[in-house]
Amino acid sequence: MIAGRPLLAWVVDAARACPQFTDVIVAADSDEVAALCRDNGWPVQLTDPALPSGTDRLHAVALQNPADIYVNIQGDEPLITPAHIAALLRPFALGPHVEVATIKVLCTPENINNPNAVKVVTAADGRALYFSRATIPHDRDGSGASVWKHIGLYAYRAAALQRFTQLPPSPIEITERLEQLRFLENGISIYVEPVDADTVGVDTADDLRAVEQILLNKK
Repeated sequence: MIAGRPLLAWVVDAARACPQFTDVIVAADSDEVAALCRDNGWPVQLTDPALPSGTDRLHAVALQNPADIYVNIQGDEPLITPAHIAALLRPFALGPHVEVATIKVLCTPENINNPNAVKVVTAADGRALYFSRATIPHDRDGSGASVWKHIGLYAYRAAALQRFTQLPPSPIEITERLEQLRFLENGISIYVEPVDADTVGVDTADDLRAVEQILLNKK
Protein backbone atom coordinates (compact mmCIF):
# COMPACT_ATOMS: atom_id res chain seq x y z
CA MET A 1 0.00 0.00 0.00
CA ILE A 2 1.12 3.57 -0.75
CA ALA A 3 -0.72 6.47 0.85
CA GLY A 4 -3.62 4.16 1.63
CA ARG A 5 -3.96 2.75 -1.89
CA PRO A 6 -2.58 -0.41 -3.51
CA LEU A 7 0.68 0.18 -5.37
CA LEU A 8 -0.92 -1.06 -8.57
CA ALA A 9 -3.67 1.58 -8.32
CA TRP A 10 -1.13 4.35 -8.81
CA VAL A 11 0.29 2.62 -11.89
CA VAL A 12 -3.12 2.02 -13.46
CA ASP A 13 -4.17 5.63 -12.84
CA ALA A 14 -0.96 6.89 -14.44
CA ALA A 15 -1.49 4.70 -17.50
CA ARG A 16 -5.13 5.73 -17.86
CA ALA A 17 -4.06 9.38 -17.83
CA CYS A 18 -2.13 8.85 -21.08
CA PRO A 19 -4.24 9.97 -24.05
CA GLN A 20 -2.21 7.84 -26.46
CA PHE A 21 -3.61 4.59 -25.05
CA THR A 22 -6.75 2.99 -26.42
CA ASP A 23 -6.68 0.21 -23.78
CA VAL A 24 -4.97 -0.34 -20.44
CA ILE A 25 -4.86 -4.00 -19.40
CA VAL A 26 -3.19 -5.46 -16.33
CA ALA A 27 -1.27 -8.65 -17.10
CA ALA A 28 -1.66 -10.56 -13.84
CA ASP A 29 0.48 -13.53 -12.87
CA SER A 30 -1.63 -14.64 -9.88
CA ASP A 31 -5.24 -15.02 -8.84
CA GLU A 32 -4.61 -12.52 -6.04
CA VAL A 33 -3.61 -9.76 -8.45
CA ALA A 34 -6.45 -10.65 -10.82
CA ALA A 35 -8.94 -10.43 -7.94
CA LEU A 36 -7.59 -7.00 -6.94
CA CYS A 37 -8.10 -5.81 -10.51
CA ARG A 38 -11.64 -7.15 -10.72
CA ASP A 39 -12.51 -5.56 -7.34
CA ASN A 40 -11.34 -2.18 -8.70
CA GLY A 41 -12.84 -2.51 -12.17
CA TRP A 42 -9.49 -2.65 -13.98
CA PRO A 43 -9.32 -4.74 -17.16
CA VAL A 44 -7.14 -7.74 -16.39
CA GLN A 45 -5.81 -10.82 -18.15
CA LEU A 46 -4.42 -13.71 -16.15
CA THR A 47 -1.17 -14.96 -17.70
CA ASP A 48 0.97 -18.01 -17.06
CA PRO A 49 3.06 -17.40 -13.90
CA ALA A 50 5.85 -19.44 -15.49
CA LEU A 51 6.48 -16.84 -18.19
CA PRO A 52 10.12 -15.74 -17.85
CA SER A 53 9.81 -11.97 -18.33
CA GLY A 54 7.47 -9.01 -18.46
CA THR A 55 7.93 -8.90 -22.22
CA ASP A 56 6.69 -12.48 -22.53
CA ARG A 57 3.72 -11.56 -20.33
CA LEU A 58 2.93 -8.59 -22.56
CA HIS A 59 3.11 -10.85 -25.61
CA ALA A 60 0.56 -13.19 -24.02
CA VAL A 61 -1.82 -10.24 -23.69
CA ALA A 62 -1.04 -9.06 -27.23
CA LEU A 63 -2.13 -12.40 -28.67
CA GLN A 64 -5.69 -11.61 -27.59
CA ASN A 65 -5.61 -7.83 -28.11
CA PRO A 66 -4.41 -6.82 -31.61
CA ALA A 67 -2.63 -3.46 -31.90
CA ASP A 68 0.18 -1.83 -33.86
CA ILE A 69 2.21 -0.74 -30.83
CA TYR A 70 2.28 -2.14 -27.30
CA VAL A 71 3.63 -0.37 -24.20
CA ASN A 72 5.00 -2.30 -21.24
CA ILE A 73 4.62 -0.48 -17.91
CA GLN A 74 5.88 -2.39 -14.90
CA GLY A 75 3.44 -2.71 -12.02
CA ASP A 76 5.99 -1.30 -9.57
CA GLU A 77 6.43 2.08 -11.34
CA PRO A 78 3.87 4.43 -9.74
CA LEU A 79 5.76 7.59 -10.74
CA ILE A 80 5.28 7.09 -14.49
CA THR A 81 3.57 10.14 -16.04
CA PRO A 82 1.97 11.00 -19.39
CA ALA A 83 5.19 12.90 -20.23
CA HIS A 84 7.17 9.65 -19.97
CA ILE A 85 4.71 7.93 -22.31
CA ALA A 86 4.79 10.78 -24.83
CA ALA A 87 8.59 10.60 -24.94
CA LEU A 88 8.51 6.82 -25.22
CA LEU A 89 6.28 6.92 -28.29
CA ARG A 90 8.05 9.83 -30.00
CA PRO A 91 10.66 7.72 -31.88
CA PHE A 92 7.93 5.83 -33.78
CA ALA A 93 7.19 9.03 -35.71
CA LEU A 94 10.58 8.61 -37.41
CA GLY A 95 9.19 5.76 -39.49
CA PRO A 96 8.48 2.03 -39.60
CA HIS A 97 12.17 1.21 -39.10
CA VAL A 98 11.71 2.03 -35.40
CA GLU A 99 10.66 -1.28 -33.85
CA VAL A 100 11.37 -0.78 -30.16
CA ALA A 101 11.65 2.35 -28.00
CA THR A 102 12.56 3.17 -24.42
CA ILE A 103 13.59 6.22 -22.37
CA LYS A 104 16.55 7.52 -20.37
CA VAL A 105 17.34 10.22 -17.83
CA LEU A 106 20.61 11.78 -16.69
CA CYS A 107 22.09 9.62 -13.95
CA THR A 108 22.40 11.13 -10.48
CA PRO A 109 25.86 10.96 -8.85
CA GLU A 110 24.72 8.36 -6.30
CA ASN A 111 23.57 6.02 -9.08
CA ILE A 112 26.58 6.23 -11.37
CA ASN A 113 28.27 3.26 -9.70
CA ASN A 114 25.07 1.52 -8.63
CA PRO A 115 24.63 -1.78 -10.54
CA ASN A 116 20.88 -1.68 -9.90
CA ALA A 117 20.66 1.53 -11.95
CA VAL A 118 21.07 0.35 -15.55
CA LYS A 119 23.02 2.66 -17.84
CA VAL A 120 22.67 3.17 -21.58
CA VAL A 121 24.85 4.70 -24.29
CA THR A 122 23.34 5.74 -27.60
CA ALA A 123 24.35 6.69 -31.12
CA ALA A 124 23.80 10.17 -32.55
CA ASP A 125 20.42 9.10 -33.97
CA GLY A 126 19.18 7.81 -30.61
CA ARG A 127 19.77 4.11 -31.20
CA ALA A 128 21.00 2.22 -28.14
CA LEU A 129 24.57 1.01 -28.49
CA TYR A 130 24.61 -0.87 -25.20
CA PHE A 131 22.90 -1.26 -21.84
CA SER A 132 24.90 -2.24 -18.77
CA ARG A 133 24.87 -2.44 -15.01
CA ALA A 134 28.43 -1.12 -15.19
CA THR A 135 29.22 2.57 -15.47
CA ILE A 136 29.21 3.39 -19.19
CA PRO A 137 30.83 5.21 -20.80
CA HIS A 138 33.97 4.74 -18.71
CA ASP A 139 35.37 8.26 -18.26
CA ARG A 140 39.02 7.33 -18.55
CA ASP A 141 40.38 10.89 -18.60
CA GLY A 142 37.89 12.43 -16.18
CA SER A 143 36.33 14.65 -18.82
CA GLY A 144 32.95 14.75 -17.08
CA ALA A 145 31.09 12.69 -19.67
CA SER A 146 27.35 12.38 -19.11
CA VAL A 147 26.05 9.08 -17.79
CA TRP A 148 22.46 8.18 -18.69
CA LYS A 149 20.24 5.95 -16.58
CA HIS A 150 17.82 3.69 -18.42
CA ILE A 151 14.18 3.78 -17.31
CA GLY A 152 12.63 0.36 -17.87
CA LEU A 153 9.62 1.44 -19.87
CA TYR A 154 9.29 -0.05 -23.37
CA ALA A 155 7.15 0.24 -26.47
CA TYR A 156 7.20 -2.35 -29.26
CA ARG A 157 5.75 -2.77 -32.68
CA ALA A 158 3.76 -6.00 -32.77
CA ALA A 159 6.25 -7.85 -34.99
CA ALA A 160 9.22 -6.99 -32.74
CA LEU A 161 7.34 -8.11 -29.65
CA GLN A 162 6.50 -11.43 -31.27
CA ARG A 163 10.07 -11.95 -32.48
CA PHE A 164 11.47 -11.38 -28.98
CA THR A 165 9.50 -14.31 -27.62
CA GLN A 166 10.78 -16.56 -30.41
CA LEU A 167 14.44 -15.82 -29.72
CA PRO A 168 16.38 -17.72 -27.04
CA PRO A 169 18.01 -15.72 -24.23
CA SER A 170 21.24 -14.29 -25.63
CA PRO A 171 24.72 -14.61 -24.08
CA ILE A 172 25.16 -10.97 -23.02
CA GLU A 173 21.55 -10.82 -21.83
CA ILE A 174 22.31 -13.73 -19.51
CA THR A 175 25.58 -12.17 -18.35
CA GLU A 176 24.12 -8.75 -17.53
CA ARG A 177 20.64 -10.09 -16.66
CA LEU A 178 19.10 -7.44 -18.92
CA GLU A 179 16.49 -8.79 -21.31
CA GLN A 180 16.65 -5.76 -23.65
CA LEU A 181 20.10 -6.92 -24.76
CA ARG A 182 18.38 -9.80 -26.58
CA PHE A 183 17.12 -7.27 -29.12
CA LEU A 184 20.56 -5.71 -29.67
CA GLU A 185 22.32 -9.06 -29.94
CA ASN A 186 19.86 -10.08 -32.66
CA GLY A 187 20.17 -6.90 -34.73
CA ILE A 188 16.93 -5.23 -33.55
CA SER A 189 17.51 -1.55 -32.79
CA ILE A 190 16.13 0.12 -29.67
CA TYR A 191 15.60 3.88 -29.91
CA VAL A 192 16.10 5.78 -26.66
CA GLU A 193 14.40 9.11 -25.94
CA PRO A 194 15.62 11.40 -23.12
CA VAL A 195 13.25 12.61 -20.39
CA ASP A 196 13.67 15.16 -17.61
CA ALA A 197 12.18 13.26 -14.67
CA ASP A 198 13.32 9.94 -13.21
CA THR A 199 11.02 7.28 -11.82
CA VAL A 200 11.44 5.01 -8.81
CA GLY A 201 10.75 1.32 -9.20
CA VAL A 202 9.50 -0.15 -5.92
CA ASP A 203 11.81 -3.10 -5.26
CA THR A 204 12.58 -2.63 -1.55
CA ALA A 205 10.98 -1.27 1.62
CA ASP A 206 13.18 1.83 1.29
CA ASP A 207 11.85 2.35 -2.26
CA LEU A 208 8.31 2.06 -0.94
CA ARG A 209 8.88 4.71 1.72
CA ALA A 210 10.58 7.06 -0.77
CA VAL A 211 7.78 6.75 -3.33
CA GLU A 212 5.10 7.20 -0.69
CA GLN A 213 6.68 10.47 0.40
CA ILE A 214 6.91 11.70 -3.18
CA LEU A 215 3.25 10.90 -3.83
CA LEU A 216 2.10 12.46 -0.56
CA ASN A 217 4.02 15.63 -1.43
CA LYS A 218 2.28 15.73 -4.82
CA LYS A 219 -1.13 15.45 -3.15
